[in-house]
Amino acid sequence: MNNSTKKNDSSSGFNRNIIEWIVIGSVAALLYFTGWHTEVIGTLQRGMLWTGFFDADTTEIATVKGPTLSASDYDFALQDEEGKRISLSEFRNQVIFINIWASWCPPCVAEMPTIETLHESVGGDSNIKFILLSMDQKRQKAVDFMQHKEFPMPYYFPASGIPKMFRSQYLPTTLVISKTGQIVYRKEGIADYSSPNFARWLMELSNK
Repeated sequence: MNNSTKKNDSSSGFNRNIIEWIVIGSVAALLYFTGWHTEVIGTLQRGMLWTGFFDADTTEIATVKGPTLSASDYDFALQDEEGKRISLSEFRNQVIFINIWASWCPPCVAEMPTIETLHESVGGDSNIKFILLSMDQKRQKAVDFMQHKEFPMPYYFPASGIPKMFRSQYLPTTLVISKTGQIVYRKEGIADYSSPNFARWLMELSNK
């Protein structure tokens, strides 16, 4: 093969690489500007949950002995999708499952169906309450997301300063608060909450 042919092959390969990156960039831009990137990445991450490596670990649960909420923490105000304000104190003396999420967060979107499964399993227990706390700045996006997915879990928006012990640099963040107000579970990042073991553990907390 002469030098001219080698140069042509090299040039052809270089041009092909440029075209491939242009196509990849264009698809990425399309997904981003249409908002589809959250769904696509979320779907991929949902596939990761099927591996079982992200199951909410009940052995980890047993070791969590977090802080106990104060009276001021229970004063935390929430607002539902219709604008009605309630206080966290309305859930006092009950087991509270809190998931801090946002509609633009792929791992939040990925784990949401597992929370739905958990809600279906234990949501009928009057001593177990679910709070999906949205961090969406544009609240309508969260409303649209929940309505489009037809998720039945109750969701709220912060209507006052978030208690310090709830705050995290990560989304999603999930906490479980016992009847006595102690944080007995805290998970920063994605997890699968559809495990029967996790549902059973919540029921045990409810019966204490």
